[in-house]
Amino acid sequence: MRALVWQPESQNGRMATHGCPCGYFNDKSRECRCSPLVIQRYVSKVSGPLLDRIDIHVEVPAVQYKELRGNAAAEGSAEIRERVMTARDRQRERFRKAGEKNYANSQMNTRQIRVHCELGADAERLLERAMQQQGLTARAHDRILKVARTIADLEGADHLSVPHLAEAIQYRTLDRSYWA
Repeated sequence: MRALVWQPESQNGRMATHGCPCGYFNDKSRECRCSPLVIQRYVSKVSGPLLDRIDIHVEVPAVQYKELRGNAAAEGSAEIRERVMTARDRQRERFRKAGEKNYANSQMNTRQIRVHCELGADAERLLERAMQQQGLTARAHDRILKVARTIADLEGADHLSVPHLAEAIQYRTLDRSYWA
């Protein structure tokens, strides 16, 4: 299943879709019964401009039984919540200091992105290469920077770095595998 996180300026939302009508495209445990033509018709119903308006695209594979029953230690919900609340506080404070009314990175306009999402030379080259190789749009460019800023905030970093940007770019590449 593909989970698409949609973060328009006025509301938060989520979208989900399968990669094909039967729901098993790229499933490791079941075989897809759909032909390439059927898959192409199915995914072509989601337009590029719509995908451009979605901040994060992630593929969510089915969880295997052993993983459900395993004892692997995971970060707890309380710890995750604390990290998210700290990141939100960082964002609110950054915008307050700049005299802006925003409370979240997703609300940044183009001017604010330029101010709050400065890149070093290595990060700049990475973003340029991603834009060219993946044929990303200006809207995708801005969304990548907003997501990278949020990743940095979750880590408590004041400046964007190559790993923040690389992770944000990774969240844009899935739409190229099915919808291109």
